[in-house]
Amino acid sequence: MTIHPVVALHKINAVLLAALKPLGIWGLGGLAFIDAGIFPLPTTMDGAVVLYVANDHRKFLLYVLMAAATSAIGSLIPYYVGRAGGELFLLKRINRARYERMRDRFERQEFMVIMVSSMMPPPMPIKVFEFGAGVFEMKPLPFSLAVFIGKFIQFLFFALITVFYGPEIAHGWRSAVREHPAAVLIVALGAGLAFAIYLLRKLFDKRRGASFPIEEPAEGEAAIETEDEDSTLIT
Repeated sequence: MTIHPVVALHKINAVLLAALKPLGIWGLGGLAFIDAGIFPLPTTMDGAVVLYVANDHRKFLLYVLMAAATSAIGSLIPYYVGRAGGELFLLKRINRARYERMRDRFERQEFMVIMVSSMMPPPMPIKVFEFGAGVFEMKPLPFSLAVFIGKFIQFLFFALITVFYGPEIAHGWRSAVREHPAAVLIVALGAGLAFAIYLLRKLFDKRRGASFPIEEPAEGEAAIETEDEDSTLIT
Protein backbone atom coordinates (compact mmCIF):
# COMPACT_ATOMS: atom_id res chain seq x y z
CA MET A 1 0.00 0.00 0.00
CA THR A 2 1.51 3.30 -1.11
CA ILE A 3 1.05 6.45 0.96
CA HIS A 4 0.52 9.77 -0.84
CA PRO A 5 3.42 12.17 -0.17
CA VAL A 6 1.05 14.84 1.21
CA VAL A 7 -0.45 12.33 3.66
CA ALA A 8 3.02 11.22 4.70
CA LEU A 9 4.07 14.85 5.24
CA HIS A 10 1.03 15.48 7.44
CA LYS A 11 1.87 12.39 9.51
CA ILE A 12 5.46 13.57 9.93
CA ASN A 13 4.15 16.99 10.93
CA ALA A 14 1.84 15.44 13.56
CA VAL A 15 4.74 13.41 14.99
CA LEU A 16 6.98 16.49 15.14
CA LEU A 17 4.31 18.56 16.90
CA ALA A 18 3.67 15.78 19.42
CA ALA A 19 7.39 15.29 20.06
CA LEU A 20 8.44 18.95 20.27
CA LYS A 21 5.43 20.59 21.92
CA PRO A 22 6.36 19.34 25.44
CA LEU A 23 9.69 21.16 25.06
CA GLY A 24 7.89 24.49 25.18
CA ILE A 25 9.63 27.40 23.50
CA TRP A 26 12.54 25.16 22.42
CA GLY A 27 10.08 22.90 20.65
CA LEU A 28 8.74 25.90 18.75
CA GLY A 29 12.30 26.82 17.81
CA GLY A 30 12.90 23.29 16.53
CA LEU A 31 9.76 23.43 14.41
CA ALA A 32 10.81 26.80 12.95
CA PHE A 33 14.28 25.51 12.12
CA ILE A 34 12.86 22.42 10.36
CA ASP A 35 10.28 24.48 8.48
CA ALA A 36 12.86 27.02 7.27
CA GLY A 37 15.81 24.76 6.60
CA ILE A 38 14.63 21.22 5.81
CA PHE A 39 11.00 20.97 4.63
CA PRO A 40 7.95 23.20 5.09
CA LEU A 41 5.39 22.14 7.68
CA PRO A 42 1.87 21.54 6.29
CA THR A 43 0.38 23.52 9.18
CA THR A 44 2.83 26.38 8.42
CA MET A 45 4.83 28.11 11.13
CA ASP A 46 2.33 30.90 11.71
CA GLY A 47 -0.17 28.16 12.63
CA ALA A 48 2.33 26.73 15.13
CA VAL A 49 2.88 30.20 16.61
CA VAL A 50 -0.90 30.67 16.94
CA LEU A 51 -1.12 27.32 18.75
CA TYR A 52 1.61 28.23 21.24
CA VAL A 53 0.27 31.76 21.84
CA ALA A 54 -3.26 30.45 22.37
CA ASN A 55 -1.92 28.22 25.16
CA ASP A 56 -0.02 31.04 26.90
CA HIS A 57 -0.71 34.66 25.94
CA ARG A 58 1.86 36.05 28.36
CA LYS A 59 4.79 34.64 26.37
CA PHE A 60 3.59 35.72 22.93
CA LEU A 61 6.57 38.03 22.28
CA LEU A 62 9.02 35.36 23.40
CA TYR A 63 7.40 32.85 21.04
CA VAL A 64 7.58 35.32 18.16
CA LEU A 65 11.25 36.09 18.80
CA MET A 66 12.19 32.42 19.06
CA ALA A 67 10.31 31.44 15.89
CA ALA A 68 11.77 34.36 13.92
CA ALA A 69 15.34 33.77 15.12
CA THR A 70 15.36 30.02 14.44
CA SER A 71 13.70 30.59 11.07
CA ALA A 72 16.55 32.94 10.17
CA ILE A 73 19.09 30.32 11.26
CA GLY A 74 17.32 27.52 9.37
CA SER A 75 17.10 29.62 6.20
CA LEU A 76 20.90 29.57 6.02
CA ILE A 77 20.66 25.96 4.78
CA PRO A 78 19.06 26.79 1.38
CA TYR A 79 21.17 29.96 1.31
CA TYR A 80 24.45 28.02 1.54
CA VAL A 81 23.19 25.36 -0.86
CA GLY A 82 22.71 28.14 -3.39
CA ARG A 83 26.07 29.62 -2.59
CA ALA A 84 27.85 26.29 -2.98
CA GLY A 85 26.51 25.22 -6.36
CA GLY A 86 23.62 27.42 -7.37
CA GLU A 87 25.51 29.36 -10.01
CA LEU A 88 26.33 26.21 -11.99
CA PHE A 89 22.74 25.05 -11.54
CA LEU A 90 21.37 28.26 -13.08
CA LEU A 91 23.96 28.51 -15.84
CA LYS A 92 22.90 25.08 -17.10
CA ARG A 93 19.43 26.53 -17.70
CA ILE A 94 20.06 30.15 -18.72
CA ASN A 95 22.84 31.95 -20.55
CA ARG A 96 25.47 34.11 -18.89
CA ALA A 97 23.96 37.43 -20.02
CA ARG A 98 20.58 36.64 -18.51
CA TYR A 99 22.25 35.44 -15.32
CA GLU A 100 24.14 38.74 -15.02
CA ARG A 101 20.90 40.74 -15.52
CA MET A 102 19.13 38.70 -12.83
CA ARG A 103 22.00 39.23 -10.41
CA ASP A 104 22.11 42.99 -11.05
CA ARG A 105 18.35 43.33 -10.45
CA PHE A 106 18.56 41.30 -7.25
CA GLU A 107 21.55 43.20 -5.85
CA ARG A 108 19.78 46.56 -6.21
CA GLN A 109 17.05 45.58 -3.72
CA GLU A 110 18.28 42.34 -2.16
CA PHE A 111 17.38 43.23 1.44
CA MET A 112 13.80 44.22 0.62
CA VAL A 113 13.30 41.19 -1.64
CA ILE A 114 14.28 38.78 1.13
CA MET A 115 12.43 40.66 3.88
CA VAL A 116 9.14 40.96 1.98
CA SER A 117 9.22 37.36 0.75
CA SER A 118 9.89 36.22 4.34
CA MET A 119 6.82 38.11 5.55
CA MET A 120 4.49 36.25 3.24
CA PRO A 121 3.05 32.84 4.18
CA PRO A 122 2.68 29.92 1.72
CA PRO A 123 2.32 29.64 -1.23
CA MET A 124 5.12 32.23 -1.37
CA PRO A 125 8.18 30.18 -2.52
CA ILE A 126 10.50 31.65 0.10
CA LYS A 127 13.15 28.96 -0.35
CA VAL A 128 13.59 29.99 -3.99
CA PHE A 129 14.47 33.51 -2.85
CA GLU A 130 16.78 32.16 -0.15
CA PHE A 131 18.48 29.92 -2.69
CA GLY A 132 18.81 32.91 -5.04
CA ALA A 133 20.35 35.02 -2.26
CA GLY A 134 23.07 32.40 -1.93
CA VAL A 135 23.57 32.15 -5.69
CA PHE A 136 24.00 35.92 -6.04
CA GLU A 137 26.30 36.03 -2.97
CA MET A 138 24.28 38.26 -0.67
CA LYS A 139 26.23 38.67 2.56
CA PRO A 140 25.11 36.24 5.31
CA LEU A 141 24.47 38.86 8.02
CA PRO A 142 22.14 41.13 5.98
CA PHE A 143 20.42 38.00 4.64
CA SER A 144 19.77 36.60 8.13
CA LEU A 145 18.63 40.01 9.37
CA ALA A 146 16.19 40.39 6.46
CA VAL A 147 14.71 36.94 7.13
CA PHE A 148 14.47 37.66 10.86
CA ILE A 149 12.65 40.98 10.36
CA GLY A 150 10.26 39.52 7.80
CA LYS A 151 9.43 36.49 9.95
CA PHE A 152 9.13 38.63 13.08
CA ILE A 153 6.53 40.84 11.39
CA GLN A 154 4.62 37.81 10.08
CA PHE A 155 4.56 35.94 13.40
CA LEU A 156 3.85 39.07 15.46
CA PHE A 157 0.83 39.83 13.28
CA PHE A 158 -0.75 36.44 13.92
CA ALA A 159 0.28 36.42 17.60
CA LEU A 160 -1.43 39.77 18.25
CA ILE A 161 -4.60 38.63 16.49
CA THR A 162 -4.58 35.51 18.67
CA VAL A 163 -4.09 37.55 21.85
CA PHE A 164 -6.81 40.11 21.14
CA TYR A 165 -9.36 38.13 19.13
CA GLY A 166 -8.62 34.44 19.69
CA PRO A 167 -7.14 31.62 17.60
CA GLU A 168 -10.30 31.23 15.47
CA ILE A 169 -9.92 34.75 14.04
CA ALA A 170 -6.19 34.16 13.54
CA HIS A 171 -6.88 31.00 11.54
CA GLY A 172 -9.41 32.94 9.46
CA TRP A 173 -6.78 35.58 8.72
CA ARG A 174 -4.32 32.86 7.73
CA SER A 175 -6.80 31.48 5.20
CA ALA A 176 -7.45 34.96 3.80
CA VAL A 177 -3.74 35.67 3.46
CA ARG A 178 -3.12 32.38 1.66
CA GLU A 179 -6.02 32.95 -0.74
CA HIS A 180 -5.27 36.63 -1.46
CA PRO A 181 -1.53 37.19 -0.83
CA ALA A 182 -1.18 40.07 -3.31
CA ALA A 183 -4.03 42.07 -1.77
CA VAL A 184 -2.73 41.48 1.75
CA LEU A 185 0.78 42.57 0.72
CA ILE A 186 -0.54 45.78 -0.86
CA VAL A 187 -2.61 46.60 2.23
CA ALA A 188 0.30 45.85 4.58
CA LEU A 189 2.75 47.99 2.60
CA GLY A 190 0.19 50.79 2.32
CA ALA A 191 -0.47 50.75 6.06
CA GLY A 192 3.25 50.73 6.80
CA LEU A 193 3.88 53.63 4.42
CA ALA A 194 1.01 55.66 5.90
CA PHE A 195 2.32 55.06 9.41
CA ALA A 196 5.85 56.10 8.38
CA ILE A 197 4.53 59.31 6.78
CA TYR A 198 2.49 60.06 9.92
CA LEU A 199 5.57 59.66 12.16
CA LEU A 200 7.74 61.80 9.88
CA ARG A 201 5.14 64.59 9.78
CA LYS A 202 4.87 64.58 13.57
CA LEU A 203 8.65 64.69 13.88
CA PHE A 204 9.09 67.58 11.45
CA ASP A 205 6.14 69.50 12.90
CA LYS A 206 7.76 69.36 16.33
CA ARG A 207 11.10 70.48 14.95
CA ARG A 208 9.51 73.30 13.00
CA GLY A 209 7.86 74.72 16.11
CA ALA A 210 10.93 74.44 18.34
CA SER A 211 13.52 77.13 18.82
CA PHE A 212 17.12 75.98 18.94
CA PRO A 213 18.93 75.97 21.24
CA ILE A 214 16.08 75.39 23.69
CA GLU A 215 17.32 77.20 26.79
CA GLU A 216 15.81 79.22 29.56
CA PRO A 217 17.13 82.81 29.53
CA ALA A 218 19.19 83.91 32.47
CA GLU A 219 17.66 86.38 34.98
CA GLY A 220 19.66 89.31 33.69
CA GLU A 221 18.83 88.53 30.07
CA ALA A 222 15.15 88.20 30.94
CA ALA A 223 15.16 91.65 32.58
CA ILE A 224 16.85 93.25 29.56
CA GLU A 225 14.33 91.63 27.20
CA THR A 226 11.43 92.93 29.34
CA GLU A 227 12.83 96.49 29.32
CA ASP A 228 13.30 96.33 25.53
CA GLU A 229 9.72 95.21 25.07
CA ASP A 230 8.41 98.02 27.35
CA SER A 231 10.39 100.68 25.52
CA THR A 232 9.09 99.40 22.20
CA LEU A 233 5.49 99.66 23.40
CA ILE A 234 6.00 103.23 24.71
CA THR A 235 7.53 104.33 21.40
